[in-house]
Amino acid sequence: MYNLILFDIDGVLLSEERYFDASALTVWELLFHEHYLGLPGPFTPSPDHDLIRQVRSRMFHDDEILSFMKSRGINSNWDMVYLTFSHQLILLLAEYSKVDKRFVENILTRQIGVDEILMIAQKVKDLGYQPDFSRFVADFSKGDAQKQELLLYLNTIAHEKIGVDTSIFSRNSRLWNVCQETFQEWYLGDQLIAKSIGREARTKGKRGFLKEEIPIVPPEEMREVFSRLKEMGCSLGIGTGRPTIETMVPLGELELLDFFERERIVTASDVLDAEKAHPEHAPLAKPQPFCYVKGIFTKNMPDDEVLKQSLPLRDGSNILIVGDSVADYMAARAIGAHFAATLTGLSGKKARETFEKLHADYILEDMRDIISVIS
Repeated sequence: MYNLILFDIDGVLLSEERYFDASALTVWELLFHEHYLGLPGPFTPSPDHDLIRQVRSRMFHDDEILSFMKSRGINSNWDMVYLTFSHQLILLLAEYSKVDKRFVENILTRQIGVDEILMIAQKVKDLGYQPDFSRFVADFSKGDAQKQELLLYLNTIAHEKIGVDTSIFSRNSRLWNVCQETFQEWYLGDQLIAKSIGREARTKGKRGFLKEEIPIVPPEEMREVFSRLKEMGCSLGIGTGRPTIETMVPLGELELLDFFERERIVTASDVLDAEKAHPEHAPLAKPQPFCYVKGIFTKNMPDDEVLKQSLPLRDGSNILIVGDSVADYMAARAIGAHFAATLTGLSGKKARETFEKLHADYILEDMRDIISVIS
């Protein structure tokens, strides 16, 4: 019997589809909008359903890129956007280095923000360059980097492609912040973005996806599961890669929020705050176990105390983590908690083989099966 159960959200309670759509649109904008690289190609801040499908198919090479990143322990959509865009930026700079190697060398020795992106755009405007997303998996497969090491591996790819030693690619870079904020514009839309990042959208006209969430199973059935777990004496919490507003709003609208202890709801916003306060410990996003450890000890414990906890926890076997990804599995194992994998993420039922090889404690068709696990 478990006294605490911590749930991931995406791929467990809510579909990841809207997040993946927003991620693809973010890469699309960074590559093709005149506010950024402005490569030749169409762009609109208000794509219809069919165009979103086309963009996602292209940006993530029919989801091959998403599946690869997931398999390497990347769980954050912000990291997914950063990896995909940065890889294309490196390929673009490699091509332009044939024209002006000195400019490229200079760019790769400085932090890249919006101003630097616009400088690159001005230089390459006559190059006629078109991104090649088919090269992503092949380039990253040359190494065995896992988790956030993949972000650092971009420096290796830059060296291989351009012959320049650089260390500018990392989770703490200005470019990562550009990717993160642009993703937030797409997901939250014009009306809510200022509350999230402290400024208006750089590109106006985005309606947002927050009101279009898709529950994995009918909300009333999720409520029945959570009610039963509470009756059995389980405390419930959340460890998610979503920011706070993107966690609280949909769970509230689905009437699920009140089942969780507020001090055990840990989001990407909490992770970012911890990283800013303790940069020496960054990155702290999954598969790092921080969000789950914070949920275990509650948000009443200061971050520095959470970071001092010795892992695996002595009583970790009394805790169950429910997630859909390898990143969740890694976090659970680091804590010493048991792990229940749901087959409702990106890979669906195909993920069973992966979790069987990893020896997950439980493999569930969906979150409703958790009742049979702990009864």
